[in-house]
Amino acid sequence: MEKKRMIPEDFMTVGQLAQKMGTTVRTLQYYDREGLLTPSAQSEGGRRLYTYKDMIRLHQIQSLKSLGFSLDTIKNRLVSLETPKEVAQALADQAAAIREKIEGLQEALGAVETLREEVLRIKTVDFKKYADIIVNLQMHNEYYWLIKHFDEDMLDHIRSRFDKDSGMAFMDRFNRLNEEILRLRQEELLPEDPKVQEAAEKFWNMVMEFTGGDMSLLPKLMELGNFREDENDPGWAKRQAMANAYIEPALGLYLQRINLQMPGEETEQEKDS
Repeated sequence: MEKKRMIPEDFMTVGQLAQKMGTTVRTLQYYDREGLLTPSAQSEGGRRLYTYKDMIRLHQIQSLKSLGFSLDTIKNRLVSLETPKEVAQALADQAAAIREKIEGLQEALGAVETLREEVLRIKTVDFKKYADIIVNLQMHNEYYWLIKHFDEDMLDHIRSRFDKDSGMAFMDRFNRLNEEILRLRQEELLPEDPKVQEAAEKFWNMVMEFTGGDMSLLPKLMELGNFREDENDPGWAKRQAMANAYIEPALGLYLQRINLQMPGEETEQEKDS
């Protein structure tokens, strides 16, 4: 009874605060030592006492800690709680941090669910390919799903030739070229038309850029370009197939003009022999 009388009204002992806030006395003592949450008063018997203001500050600390912030970061983010405006600002900061965490968790959840779907579609256990998909998801590469259409040799080639920035830049240029090809298709221009031949040259230069001049990769690229519509982005796959079908005759003419033979093709002399 005497101990209770020594505790002023609206004050709490460390044990009482710990119980109310679902933490431990040891944790509160540690926060005190680290300068995060110092008791507001001390009883006549030397007991450290906390106020409801301290409880609000502890709530700030617990919320920020649950969001993954380090104690040093939390210490720098804590603000004074002397006025309604400061309390409101502290709560606004907490809300912003929570929203940011929610967005991160939603993104992580989406990546996990997407990877799960791709694992089932690939139908084989291939952790290296899974890792590539994860990296591309983190890069926000909307064409991450193309990875499952590549074999291991092609993936190794891509890893050796492209990093994050150059890979994304290449895909952007490739898509813009495809849109240009589809516009020419709409105009119904013939393969020998100068505009179509110019597009064929650009297409071939991008093929060479992608392969690094390794002609042995061309059959794999040609096979890849004819894959069926993908469930991840059927629209892109369909447009890609249309662009490929339209540019192929023009590409054949362009290669004849520069006297280059595609792998697997016979020359006229070989056909006659």
